[in-house]
Amino acid sequence: MEKSQAPKIKPRERDAVLQSLQAGLVPKLGLHLIQVGRKLEVSALLQDIDRINGGGAAFRFVIGRFGSGKSFFLTLSRNLALQKRLVVLSADISMERRLQASGGQARGLYSELMRNLSTRARPEGGALRSICEGWISNIHHEVMSAGGSEDEVVERIRNDLNDLSDYVGGYAFSHVLAKYYEGHIAGDDALQNAALRWLRGEYSTKTEARQDLGVREIIEDENIYGMLKLIAAFTRKAGYGGILVSLDEMVVLSHRLPSSRSRHANYEALLTILNDCLQGGASGIGFLLAGTDEFLEDKRRGLFSYEALRSRLADNPFTSAGVQDLAGPVIRLPNLTAEDLYVLLVNINRVHGFGDSSKALLQGDAIEAVLRKANETLGAEYFKTPRDIIRSFVGLLNVLEQNPEQRWEELVGADFIRKPTVPMSVEEEVAQGGMSDDDQDSDLASFKL
Repeated sequence: MEKSQAPKIKPRERDAVLQSLQAGLVPKLGLHLIQVGRKLEVSALLQDIDRINGGGAAFRFVIGRFGSGKSFFLTLSRNLALQKRLVVLSADISMERRLQASGGQARGLYSELMRNLSTRARPEGGALRSICEGWISNIHHEVMSAGGSEDEVVERIRNDLNDLSDYVGGYAFSHVLAKYYEGHIAGDDALQNAALRWLRGEYSTKTEARQDLGVREIIEDENIYGMLKLIAAFTRKAGYGGILVSLDEMVVLSHRLPSSRSRHANYEALLTILNDCLQGGASGIGFLLAGTDEFLEDKRRGLFSYEALRSRLADNPFTSAGVQDLAGPVIRLPNLTAEDLYVLLVNINRVHGFGDSSKALLQGDAIEAVLRKANETLGAEYFKTPRDIIRSFVGLLNVLEQNPEQRWEELVGADFIRKPTVPMSVEEEVAQGGMSDDDQDSDLASFKL
């Protein structure tokens, strides 16, 4: 009896995976084709997703050094959440987008999350409109099937959202959705777009919102967490399990904010969310936040500099090397093993050949040689930052594909693996110890003798 062949890989998936990996990025499409390891961590995440679907809440920090696979894990988590009918909101923390601020930066983070809002049907983002229209269409169909009128649809929308009035901005939220429906039936694109602008937090003044929508509230820096809880409640009404908020580059909060006052204000916001999620004050919402060891453990700038967070996030004293506790809010990503790296390169090699082993350009001995060269070149960094190995390996495959006369032995030489001369992210800068004067604690920067 012949063994069943592995399914062929679509060119779109193949190209998305290879192009992303060579650029040092995590592919959003085809991630399942190369995923290795992380079995325990994924199991813990699936429990969180089930908890959110059941009306509960979850809060996790994903901690690992630069290049350990945090962004990969976040993307994998995003894909799993979408399959389980959660709505995923994702963004990178930056100086212009953070959890707490007074100059619009927190609202900027909320707006970015809403622009990147994804569902299983719209995994690329921008799904806010489709969620609103799907929910409104269901109500419209029910009312009209019962012989109702357009005015009754508007009234039904407001009534169905009455139980959201206890949330921050609940009344304004229902008013804006009613305006969206009015724009829909009147063919008024401007009114619909104004409603979506409000929902995305893109109004900066109440005056403009009142002129466009007749609403006296807008989403501001102070209420973004309350609005996220409101969005979670609305998505459950729209037939989803809730929302998963995914934030990367959290190290910006610890090592780029200019003062301890700014950092602690953001840590206070994190503490509020953590307490609310773990104590049962939130429903249908989860948070997944990725940061480096420095972001967590630095006692001068990291989360451990804030005593209330340090006490909640400290490691379980009963854990040790090889013994993990994944029930707490911190998931630490261990380095991939040599076996994991080997399987990862085998998977990439298979993807390059469209899933057909006969088209794979390299065999096991070549992949082993690549890993030996990586070990010689990177030394202790070999297992800690697989990103450089992956980028070089994909580059090798591309050269062999375009130059069939070349032999891999001639290419895997001294310059096979090259680390970027310029840091690719804030995480890498921090990991390398690079911090400009502007990044130092500046509470006393203006003090002069």
